[in-house]
Amino acid sequence: MKTVVIYKSKTGFTKKYAEWISEALSADIFDISRVDINVVTNYDTVIYGGSLYAVGIIGVKCITKNLDKFKGKKVVVFATGASPSSEEVIREVKDKNFTPEEQKYVQFFYLRGGFDYSKMKPFDKALMTLLKWKIKMKKELTPEARGMLAMYDKPVDFTRRKNIDEIITYVNS
Repeated sequence: MKTVVIYKSKTGFTKKYAEWISEALSADIFDISRVDINVVTNYDTVIYGGSLYAVGIIGVKCITKNLDKFKGKKVVVFATGASPSSEEVIREVKDKNFTPEEQKYVQFFYLRGGFDYSKMKPFDKALMTLLKWKIKMKKELTPEARGMLAMYDKPVDFTRRKNIDEIITYVNS
């Protein structure tokens, strides 16, 4: 079975998972900016990974707009984010990024990544600074909000190689 892993990573967490998955499956790997979608159709399994950006998976349109080309193939999408995994988070991300019809063809996984403000591009830093101010303006902060504020000053990395186990099991099934 021929497998390809495609990813788009802004701060490196998604790339790390993509590399681990590629290694575990002996799969080819491409940054999304260096892949021809028509070449991807030669693979039996297509895995795409992107980080979350306001619940949207960056770059996932390359998969959803080409789903017709992937009929009969395993299509896996994983998203990375700083939030802990929960059914609520997974449902929200799936519903925001895939129509009910697309969800029939795409197997989705959420992998906890991390947060590193220093690696962000200026535009992303500006948006995150606005979010930081919004959080600080709240009268009472939840533990999650306090944790988010702490991440601005000290990068966090929640990536763990074992987090890819479900994806590997699914692809090999």
